Amino acid sequence: MQNTPATRHRFIFLLNSAQRHLQQWTTQQQADAATLGDSIPSPAQAGVLFALAQADGMTMGQLAQTLDLAPSAVSGLVQRMEALDWVARHADEHDGRTLRVWLSAAGRSHLPALKQVTARINARLTAGFSEAELATVARWLSHVQQLDAPRQP
Repeated sequence: MQNTPATRHRFIFLLNSAQRHLQQWTTQQQADAATLGDSIPSPAQAGVLFALAQADGMTMGQLAQTLDLAPSAVSGLVQRMEALDWVARHADEHDGRTLRVWLSAAGRSHLPALKQVTARINARLTAGFSEAELATVARWLSHVQQLDAPRQP
């Protein structure tokens, strides 16, 4: 195998390992920020809360697309959050087959703490990197997200 920059850096391994560590670390950061005895949103649940705070009343499909998750994963996620009274699902007023998801007062109450935790996490993730370096990382990660998209001529 030729020793290219891509093979020297082991991007696939590094990306997979970084994702696992980031998921574990963010879960721990959220747990540390929570008060004892309270149910705290998981990172996935926090994503739902943040998405609904931006556009309350999304359809399940819109939520899946926004979170880049399979619709079946969103269905289970929303169902668990509904049991915690953080969100509510209601039929669309124009199409009863379509469910829309709404942020409840209990779900909304988690947003200030989640925003603080997210700000601390982002500060730690970006510490020591210039804006130019972060722009390159963001561009590369966006590129990776689009690998399954058809190539443009």
